[in-house]
This record gives sequence, C-alpha cells and structure tokens, in this order.
Amino acid sequence: LIMSPAMWKWTCLVSHLLLSTTVSPLGRQQPPHPKRPFITFTAEQAEGNFNHLVVDERTGHIYLGAVNRIYKLSGDLKVLVTHETGPDDDNPKCYPPRIVQTCNEPLTPTNNINKMLLIDYKENRLIACGSLYQGICKLLRLDDLFKLGEPFHKKEHYLSGVNESGSVFGVIVSYSNMDDKLFIATAVDGKPEYFPTISSRKLTKNSEADGMFAYVFHDEFVASMIKIPSDTFTIIPDFDIYYIYGFSSGNFVYFLTLQPEMISPPGSTTKEQVYTSKLVRLCKEDTAFNSYVEVPIGCEKNGVEYRLLQAAYLSKAGAILARSLGVGPEDDILFTVFSKGQKRKMKSLDESALCIFVLKNINDRIKDRLQSCYRGEGTLDLAWLKVKDIPCSSALLTIDDNFCGLDMNAPLGVSSMVRGLPIFTEDGDRMTSVIAYVYKNHSLAFVGTKSGKLKK
Repeated sequence: LIMSPAMWKWTCLVSHLLLSTTVSPLGRQQPPHPKRPFITFTAEQAEGNFNHLVVDERTGHIYLGAVNRIYKLSGDLKVLVTHETGPDDDNPKCYPPRIVQTCNEPLTPTNNINKMLLIDYKENRLIACGSLYQGICKLLRLDDLFKLGEPFHKKEHYLSGVNESGSVFGVIVSYSNMDDKLFIATAVDGKPEYFPTISSRKLTKNSEADGMFAYVFHDEFVASMIKIPSDTFTIIPDFDIYYIYGFSSGNFVYFLTLQPEMISPPGSTTKEQVYTSKLVRLCKEDTAFNSYVEVPIGCEKNGVEYRLLQAAYLSKAGAILARSLGVGPEDDILFTVFSKGQKRKMKSLDESALCIFVLKNINDRIKDRLQSCYRGEGTLDLAWLKVKDIPCSSALLTIDDNFCGLDMNAPLGVSSMVRGLPIFTEDGDRMTSVIAYVYKNHSLAFVGTKSGKLKK
C-alpha cells in the first residue's frame, strides 16, 4: 500500500493532529516544513466532537461520523453531503426505546453520538451506528447518504446503551455467494441482560430485510454471541470489556480489548483491580462461538511494563522488517500503542510505548494452549466468563492452525502474556493513535500523541 495524497490528508484528520515538529535520524528536532500546510475541515455545528472516520478506498471520499451528523467529504475535505442523525427525544433508561413502546421515563432532547462507522463495499452503503435508542444503526447509501434502512423493531437491533464514542467496534466478513456477516463487539455498561458483548450478525443484501442484524445463529441453547454473566458484576461491579480495535485475517476475526480483573499483588492478602489488555480471536465460520479464545498482550522495556492498550493497527511486515523478525514480507504485523502500568484506564500515564506483534506468533501461542487444554491440562482460565475455574477435558483430537473449537473446552483463556517488541517509547507526551503501511519495502508508522503531534 502506497499512501496517496488523499490518504495522507485523512491520516492527519483521523487523529485530529497538528504537525509541530519532526525528528531527524540523529534525534534533533527540525522546524515544520513551511510549504506543506495542512488541509483542515471544521464543522459549522458545535454540538460535539468528530467520532469516527472511514475512507472509501475506491473513490477517496471521506465519511465522518460526528455528534448528530454524518458528513461525506471530498479528498480535499470539501463537504459533499450532510446527513442529520439527531438530536431526538430519548432516555437511556428506556428499554426497549420509546420508538417501539411507550416509556414511562421522562424524555429529553438527546444528542446522537456516532459510535461506529463502516463501509459495506459489496452493497455500496455506510453502516452508521449511534447512541440514541440503546444504539441503533442506519444504513446510508454511499453516493448521497440517503437512508436505505434503520432496523429497530427487534431486540437484536439495539447494540449498546453506552453513550461513549469508541464503545462499539465492527468487522465485516464478506462472501461472494451469500450474505455477509458483521461481527459486533461492544461495551455493555452494566446491562448484560440486554446486550451481548460480542456477536455475529446477518448483513442482508436488502437494507430493509427483516433479518438485518439478526444473530447468524440463535436457538434455545446456542447463539452467535457471548454475554457477560451477571455473576461477574458481583465480583467486579464496574466490569466491562472495552474494544480498542478489530480486524480479520485468514480464517479468523480478532478484537483487541481492555478489561478489568482482580489480582493479588505479591505479598498481599487482598485483591486489587487492574486492567489487562487482551486479544480475542474467533473463527469466521463459528456460529456457536466455541472458538472464542483470549490471550493477554503487553510490552516491556528496560523493566518498565506497558500494559494499557491505547490503539492498534494491522499492517504487513514488508521485506526489511520481515528479515529482522524472521517472517515473510506478507505476514501480518500488529502495531500497538500501550501506556505504562495497569491501574489507570481512564487516566493513563503519559509514558507510552509503540510495540509490534507478529500475528503468527500469537496464533502459535493460542494453538499451544488449545493443544494442552485438549490433553486435559489446566483450566479454561476465563474468570470473567466462567466465574470459577473449570478443568480442561481430555480428547483425542488433532489441533491444527485453523481449529475452531468444540462445545467442550470453550470458551478458553490463555494465561501467559504474549509480549510485543518495543520499537519506540515516549515519556512525556502519551501516544494515542497509530497507523502503519509498507513503502518501498520499509515499514512506516505514524503515531499521534496526546498533545496533538504527529510522529513518523
């Protein structure tokens, strides 16, 4: 992938960054280039922030999700179309929302915060999910943002009651001869009885079809979803899973998460709450979610632990990086940003690290864990989902790279952390976003910081 001028513009816009300094190979700060002004877009309405951004890789058009608005912009950030999504009368305690049945709670004008923005290339439409009405989605035509559909009649149409931007992450799995799937991962904000934390949904060709966003499979005992058990909240009252990034690769869908857990510090008899970053993996074709595996990830440099995931991006290794890592140039590499420690999710420390993971190495660790569990070794190691330790059961199976689980030994947790390779640290200006690509065999990463700087 070579970064075009249009891609360069949205790379800057996506993180709301302002380039103030660059660093030379010798580490000296250089003044910004005077002949490269940034093109900017500022919304006329001042209701709130921009929340999400996607770029049509075919046209270069930019779709920007904001509070109460979806914008379609040209490559040079000129407004082409605007679609209003709010405000509207609502109350977060109404479930189902008042658009379905009368609600006894007082309704007030409520902003619609864009929580997810995805391009469905196959059907030429934009999936725009907001915070109104417990989190429903609109399907908008890419050309003019005309509303093709807005499903809200069934309980599976409500994705999440969280009003925060960044609380929902979706990955589309596309097929040539059948309807696509949409894997949805979301914080549930203490409402596990309403919302699964992760699920796979039907993405029908017809935007107004009755089955749009229905679970891929659902019967009395099994469904294409995982819910957080209510018992978990008795152990960790504010438990939730925060989804930072998602992608598909090979036969799997992956989500990178941040979630609380209780640990006993060395020498202490009491437990304290910390946050652990974990990678979650599911098979694309697993309708019962028996393939659910999660593995802790983190980074360490000079004895300092970086464990709070801030951002991530999937790229290829490229020939030069591949040689140093001992992998192929087309192997998938995860570029990740972590801040120091494990204790402060909402107020992360400024010390941060840019680390890389070889996806194959993570998959090998998962395969090793699957093999040992099916030999009957250890427990399922998934405290939040099982609440208590459940021993692994022995079975004579061949566990290969694409094993998708059975209704035994699932879901499964990996206890030992996979450590990334730290390639850059920043002590005073926390890194908050990252994007990477390969150019002339080199791997390049752009990192955005808390104070609004861009580092290449």
